[in-house]
Amino acid sequence: MREHDFDEFSDASDHAEPQPPRRRRPRYDDEPAPARRGRLTEAERVRVARLRDDAYTETELPDGADRWTTWDDADHGPHPRPDWVITGLGAVDTDLGVLKTGKEADVHLLRRNDPGTDGVLLAAKRYRSDEHKLFHRDAGYLEGRRMRRSREMRAMAGRTAFGRNLIAEQWAVAEFAALCRLWTIGAPVPYPVQRHGTELLLEFLGDADGTAAPRLAQLRPAPDELAELWEQAVAALELLATQGLAHGDLSAYNLLVHDGHLMVIDLPQVVDLVANPRGTEFLARDVANLAGWFRSRGLPEQPVDDLVKDLAAAAGLG
Repeated sequence: MREHDFDEFSDASDHAEPQPPRRRRPRYDDEPAPARRGRLTEAERVRVARLRDDAYTETELPDGADRWTTWDDADHGPHPRPDWVITGLGAVDTDLGVLKTGKEADVHLLRRNDPGTDGVLLAAKRYRSDEHKLFHRDAGYLEGRRMRRSREMRAMAGRTAFGRNLIAEQWAVAEFAALCRLWTIGAPVPYPVQRHGTELLLEFLGDADGTAAPRLAQLRPAPDELAELWEQAVAALELLATQGLAHGDLSAYNLLVHDGHLMVIDLPQVVDLVANPRGTEFLARDVANLAGWFRSRGLPEQPVDDLVKDLAAAAGLG
């Protein structure tokens, strides 16, 4: 076939009249500027899609609730699941107020119930990602944890809005995984009901009227009770160590006393004693912080160095 045989199929644009540049439609004074497109995490995309779907269905929630249950879109806690966990997709959630505020997250009291029933109280821990001072300690704790994508690592390192949301979600994922793992082996932690994006729903440790269990720091135990609580604290440290873990930020402020039992909370920064090169340092600090508080309340001096060595050995480090 000769070259000129293609002439009738040649691009018509070669002979077309030049077109004037396309003009944008003028924007009226009261018309909002178009939003810049940003990158959302997968959980945020799911949340936005759910809100959009809800806008086309129900407009009024029953019982004055704040939202429909997020159970269907969430990661669920381990089995065997306690009987009180509500899994029905017709359930609703009602926010009853703030239990605790912190630098990285707030904890709300939440009631989940099927319409017409009393339901169950839960602690809703919600990580924030919109403040530039958040996660000021994360560099050391995140050693040994790595994101797969270099783009995400750069966003986290640069603390962009996208990166801060990734950090918040990574903390939530880490805490939920640690709670699931520890609850399964019988550690004294609240049952992790679900994780939905940067929100954790946890077993509420407190009374039926919504009064939360006190922190250890709020108490002035009698000598015999103090000794019992110390033994419980050491047992909890040993159980974590057998899993190769340290709390990483343990103090009397993130231990609750519920029905006479010491309960460990606030585990987003849980440290892998093997993968983290500073693991033993975090472990020693946990022990020192805890022993210092008990000593200040009148407990006799404890062999802190020996305890750290025993815990390291239980983790397979010594």
